[in-house]
Amino acid sequence: MTARTPYRSLRGISAVAALLAIGAVGCSGVSDAVDSAKDGAKTVARQRSVFSLDIGDCYNPSARAEGTAYAVEIVPCDEAHEGQVVGEFAIDKSKEYPGDDGVATIADNRCPVEAQKYATDTWALPKGVALFHYTPTKESWATGDREVSCTYTAEKGTFNGSLNTAKSLKPEQNTYLKGSNAVYEALWVNQPEKDTVEDDLAGYKAQAKAVATALDAHVKDLDGIEGTEIGKLRTTLTKAAGNWKKAANAADADAFYIAYDPAFTDIDPNKSIAARKELGLATTVPADDAEAWAS
Repeated sequence: MTARTPYRSLRGISAVAALLAIGAVGCSGVSDAVDSAKDGAKTVARQRSVFSLDIGDCYNPSARAEGTAYAVEIVPCDEAHEGQVVGEFAIDKSKEYPGDDGVATIADNRCPVEAQKYATDTWALPKGVALFHYTPTKESWATGDREVSCTYTAEKGTFNGSLNTAKSLKPEQNTYLKGSNAVYEALWVNQPEKDTVEDDLAGYKAQAKAVATALDAHVKDLDGIEGTEIGKLRTTLTKAAGNWKKAANAADADAFYIAYDPAFTDIDPNKSIAARKELGLATTVPADDAEAWAS
């Protein structure tokens, strides 16, 4: 996680100073010095405070100190860049500062929801790109800062192009992704804090109820999409919804486990590959999802 902090300007050699220095360079080096000065001037002109980031901005961090970003270089999305802002929201202004961990938890829970409005198909993300966020610090909170910027950032290297897929998708693709995203959001957002059902049966039942509700809505929306594989997936998800409902109504932990095992298995992302292919969507299961169901 990187944190939003009060802006600290970055000082660099100005284009004028660079040009004045050319006199100390041999004639053969004049062209290189001019090009370097131009590049430096362009970089300086692109500098922005982390406070000024907007949805859609592609950028490269300009400075880091122990995980804290002070400024970024805004670049055209067709150039190589490390990150793109894909969502933003404000934390409740009436609250006191929740602490570093509290702010991070809020961002961790909300950013996936906001990001999916912009980069709808998480399966289509470039390899090695992960969700991060810029958040207020205790100091910036005191000045009225409540904004959280959600970004997809390359964990190594850079990537090219915008991640904005929402506007380019067909209606049936958007309908499918909206329902599918809601199902997995219900699963992960409602994850109980306890590791075992025995320690928090009520929490696990609440999670199951949320997933069942999302599945019912997803199945209903799939009724309006034609396709052989879509029909097969609809049947599988209908069965899954039934088992999630059984888990939600389980009388004890044993009954919950009996229903949960097939319920979880039937929403394995691998079961949706054929339907996604039929819709013309990405078909490679993200590594994190593949690992979750493999284990």
